[in-house]
Amino acid sequence: MRAPTILSEENHWLEISFEGDFSTARTFDCGQCFRFGPLSDEIPLPPADCKNAVSGIAYGKQVAFADNGIHLFVYASPEDFQTIWKQYLGLDADYVQANQQIQRALTGASRQHMQTALEASRGIRILRQEPWEALCSFIISQNNNIPRIRKIIEALCREYGEQITGGWAFPTPDALAGAGKDAIFSLGAGFRASYIWEAACKIASGAFSLDQVQNTQIYEEARELLCSLRGVGPKVSACALLFGFNKTEAFPVDVWMQRVIDTRFGGKLDPTVFGNWAGLAQQYLFYYERCAACG
Repeated sequence: MRAPTILSEENHWLEISFEGDFSTARTFDCGQCFRFGPLSDEIPLPPADCKNAVSGIAYGKQVAFADNGIHLFVYASPEDFQTIWKQYLGLDADYVQANQQIQRALTGASRQHMQTALEASRGIRILRQEPWEALCSFIISQNNNIPRIRKIIEALCREYGEQITGGWAFPTPDALAGAGKDAIFSLGAGFRASYIWEAACKIASGAFSLDQVQNTQIYEEARELLCSLRGVGPKVSACALLFGFNKTEAFPVDVWMQRVIDTRFGGKLDPTVFGNWAGLAQQYLFYYERCAACG
């Protein structure tokens, strides 16, 4: 696999060549992160041939991404690209091989539907987010919609995150533990406030270790660890493991995905057939069905 290469730098935008596909629009519109949106006013426009651009905050830094269908553009320093954003965007993973593995996993009509979903969703990458941010965000996502999830997260960041260029970093477990359950509730978190606060307290005190989850090689053991936290069930743990702990074998099932399984696969779809790329297959199916429904 060819390593990502910085081709040029213009107005702090890095032009990146890499192997495989990357779609800014699809990657940041498939429900895996909540702190990115239209390009911020203080960030210069990317090169003219870019069709899509988003900006947001991750890993305590403001960043922006765009693409022209061929190359990726990253608004960041070359050093940050090499140490943060290359891994964050999964540019060091072999998505060519991943897509081949997904395409070969099924047979008959199921294979055809998976191929259709893959082509419609091509360019989605699984983001490698900070574990605590992913866990907390998907606790917030329970029985919630994306605009409200974004609003709650931004309120938490504004009140308890460190101020940085372009906004606020995601608050640490210590900060939210110190805030208290009632303060988190007052920001619109509702019944989720107690789950967030209790998780933050356990992590801040050392009673629960995110590193232990990260370092656990057996997926079911990692899932059980996360599910020991109150308010973390099968869907939240699968989303957190997929998007925050790089456990790409995770296959979150929500109402949308259950509908896909029932209507497209006759109620039977074994995610393990996709191997370590089950999560990517899930994102292809999720994005395709959501866009098809909207269309």
